Amino acid sequence: MARSIALTLLLGLILLPTASAVADEGASPVISLPRLTLDSALTVARAALAACRREGAQVAVTVVDRAGQTQVVLRDDLAPDLTVDISDRKAYTAVTFARATSALAGRFPGAYSVPKVERVMIAAGGVPIQAAGRLYGGVGVSGAPSGELDERCARVGVAAVADALEMLD
Repeated sequence: MARSIALTLLLGLILLPTASAVADEGASPVISLPRLTLDSALTVARAALAACRREGAQVAVTVVDRAGQTQVVLRDDLAPDLTVDISDRKAYTAVTFARATSALAGRFPGAYSVPKVERVMIAAGGVPIQAAGRLYGGVGVSGAPSGELDERCARVGVAAVADALEMLD
C-alpha cells in the first residue's frame, strides 16, 4: 500500500511540471468540438433510410456525435429490433476509428483484441461523418441483405449534409 502511494506521488511530481508548462503557453483551458445539429443528424438518418428503402431493404439507422453519443435512431417498419443495436455499434465504431467499418476488417487479430470492446463492431455499414478535415460524427446502418448495402446507404446519408459541412471552412 505504501509503495503504491509513493509511486502515485512520484508520478504526480513528474507530471506536474508538464501540466504547468501547458497551462503557461496561453492555450485555452477548454476545447471546442464541432457537432451536428439535430436537424443535420436527422437529415443524415432519413437519407440513409430512404436509400435502403429504394433498394427494398428495411433497416435501422443510428447517427452519433463526435463523442459517440447517440443523436438520432430511425428503425423502419419491418426492421428487426436487433438492427438498432447493430447500427449503433457501427456508428460508434466509425466515429471512434474515423473510418468506414468495412476498412477495419482483419485489422485486429487475436482473441483479446479491440473488437471485443463494448460497442465496437467490425462489420460493413458504419461511416464517419467528415468534411474539411473535421470529424463530426458517425452513421451506422443495419438490416440490409449485405454490409455493403448498409454502407452504401450510410454514405448516401453523409452525402446529404456534405456540401453544408464543407461550406463551414
